[in-house]
Amino acid sequence: MNAPIQKVVIAGGGSSGWMAAAVLSRFFGKQVSITLVESSAIGTIGVGEATIPPIKTFNDVLGINESDFLKQTRGTIKLGIEFENWGKEGDRYMHAFGEVGRNLGIASFQHYWRRAKQSGVGGDFWDYSLNYQAAKHGKFTPLPLIPQTKLPGLNHAYHIDAGLYAQMLRGYSEERGVKRIDATIQHVLRNEEKGDVKGLQLDNGTIVAGDLFIDCTGFRALLIGETLGVDYEDWSHWLPCDRAVAVPSERADTIAPYTRSIAHEGGWQWRIPLQHRTGNGLVYSHRHLSEDEACHKLLSNLDTAPLDEPRPIRFTTGRRRQQWSQNVVSLGLSSGFLEPLESTSLHLVQQGLTRLIKLFPHQRIQPSDIEEYNRQSTLEFEQIRDFIILHYHLNEKKDSPFWSECRESPKPESLLRRIELFAGSGRVFREQDELFSETAWEQVMLGQGITPEDFHPLANNLSDDELKEFLASWKRIVDKTVVQLPNHDDFLKPFQ
Repeated sequence: MNAPIQKVVIAGGGSSGWMAAAVLSRFFGKQVSITLVESSAIGTIGVGEATIPPIKTFNDVLGINESDFLKQTRGTIKLGIEFENWGKEGDRYMHAFGEVGRNLGIASFQHYWRRAKQSGVGGDFWDYSLNYQAAKHGKFTPLPLIPQTKLPGLNHAYHIDAGLYAQMLRGYSEERGVKRIDATIQHVLRNEEKGDVKGLQLDNGTIVAGDLFIDCTGFRALLIGETLGVDYEDWSHWLPCDRAVAVPSERADTIAPYTRSIAHEGGWQWRIPLQHRTGNGLVYSHRHLSEDEACHKLLSNLDTAPLDEPRPIRFTTGRRRQQWSQNVVSLGLSSGFLEPLESTSLHLVQQGLTRLIKLFPHQRIQPSDIEEYNRQSTLEFEQIRDFIILHYHLNEKKDSPFWSECRESPKPESLLRRIELFAGSGRVFREQDELFSETAWEQVMLGQGITPEDFHPLANNLSDDELKEFLASWKRIVDKTVVQLPNHDDFLKPFQ
């Protein structure tokens, strides 16, 4: 650990491995050699087919054109996630990307809307969301600003075939000098004196030596877990789902520009529309549903005909206690797992790589850099964890042991504090550049039944007539903009 970093070795491929290879070759390809070891005989999980808006930044950094990206990944547009039956049966709301309404000063739009609702004026909260209205009307075109204004337009992400994305990034990486070895890792070799990893022994007899190793070996966590013995922090007492079954189905006739998350007994179902098929899965707790019951429930709730048999996946929600240990950095499933409720899987890989680039060692690996990497990753995982728990906690289902347990079990104090603050005064604060914005928290808490007792006094600065016109004018802007947008299906035609 005292020598300059000259050789980076990535153990494992898939989305995580090839995202790492692409970023490292983009920034350090002229300074270090990069080798990726993966076995074509080992499959990948591949449930992370829905993304969130920061992936656009990731692709921009790599210089990947959006049109090429959509063509090669068979991608579609995602404007948000609709949650069905999460509060009570029949409830429906969306965590739409972007802002809702327009803030006035330091008081968010939600406070003005809340005052209007108490006065008997104003519509549904999502009437004022451009993303939501475009999503529900099946409309999309790239729209950074609302035409003839300086107001923000649509904020989008993608639904993608994660396997095709990995192939795209593989081509990108190999063009920039990354060496790929198709082999199985038989043994991990350690430095007897320091205890760090010094090489990978492959089934073809080759030993791949390295200075810095990236563990993308999935749930097995071959380097960070099995070899270095870094413990796993289990969060299943907060997030009891520990199984999933996944199945592709035929392409939908009309491709909706949003993800659907549908609550069922014992878990929830995802529905992700792609150009060539629909991705489906059911996340559930094995203590409340058997695998056969989960498969039956999933297959009984498909929009289109299945293309395969459901594939089972087992997991434990949580995180590796140190995601960087000695000379091994873990990414993807080897670093931890948060169920795909808010489509954060690829984002966590992206953020891990951003941290690694910022803390990339020069002359040697500094313990202080490792400590800072782990501090930041711990905070990020915990913040996303709380946001996911929020959805489960706010359910109002009375006839399901699973949902009752999710509602009534103890919660992290960090989450309860935020719920209490919003319930009392409608206030939300974004903490230390966390992923989810104030508007995201507001949508989930409002959507699942929290009605704040009060609103910010700044909302009283408008007269009743001014408040009514403020809301009405914003709704007119949203409605006029949506009417002029092309259909999402028409937008996708050039990429098919």
